[in-house]
Amino acid sequence: MEEKLDAFRRLLEVMDELREKCPWDKKQTFDSLRANTIEETYELCDAIFKKDINEIKKELGDVLLHIVFYAKIASEENQFDIADVCNALCDKLIFRHPHVFGNANAENASQVEQSWEQIKQKEKDGNERVLSGVPDALPALIKACRIQEKACNVGFDWEEKEQVWDKVGEELNELKAEIQRMDAGKMEEEFGDLLFSIINAARLYKINPENALEQTNRKFIRRFNYLEEQTLKQGKNLKEMSLEEMDRYWEEAKNKCIFNVV
Repeated sequence: MEEKLDAFRRLLEVMDELREKCPWDKKQTFDSLRANTIEETYELCDAIFKKDINEIKKELGDVLLHIVFYAKIASEENQFDIADVCNALCDKLIFRHPHVFGNANAENASQVEQSWEQIKQKEKDGNERVLSGVPDALPALIKACRIQEKACNVGFDWEEKEQVWDKVGEELNELKAEIQRMDAGKMEEEFGDLLFSIINAARLYKINPENALEQTNRKFIRRFNYLEEQTLKQGKNLKEMSLEEMDRYWEEAKNKCIFNVV
């Protein structure tokens, strides 16, 4: 434990010195750091997806730097400091885990999830609405997941998970109907409803839709890169290839099981 505390103390000291002596660090604000924070978070997510342990360690450090940076800026304005951040987090974790730090019982993760929203509402004296904690700025796919999880935790869910497929089919038919009418606004609305129902199905079947879609993105990139490479070897570009020729190389890519991310 002492070694870890020493390392964290060293980080705080380095941050203090940077803020005092580095022209770039001295001029940073909450607003100026925000875009970089988002970028660092995505880079961490990318490293996690690739299961690259060294990159995960590196990107965790970058995210931690931003946390310490924000706390340092706030401390200069006498708003809060890193100790306040840590203590507030500890208080929240203790309050939200009464099965660990109190007398409540939770036999499995599902029971913890079921009580989570009720515990969070107590933090706001019951005034917070179930969906009010979903940040507006979340990407739409992740936001849909969070909305559905929160609704589920208060009992608003299918009685049987298989019922969701009827909803998926219903939304697909409604989309097809609007496509026939060529009403652009309605088509977009119904497409959103279809996506929302598919994400709901993913939740019910314990599939992470963000990870699933990213796997498909990377698989498409690998196969398309193979298609493009074969085209270039013939001295052509893709616009000169027929769809039949493209399909042949596409199938080759699938059959060769190209797993390396390009």
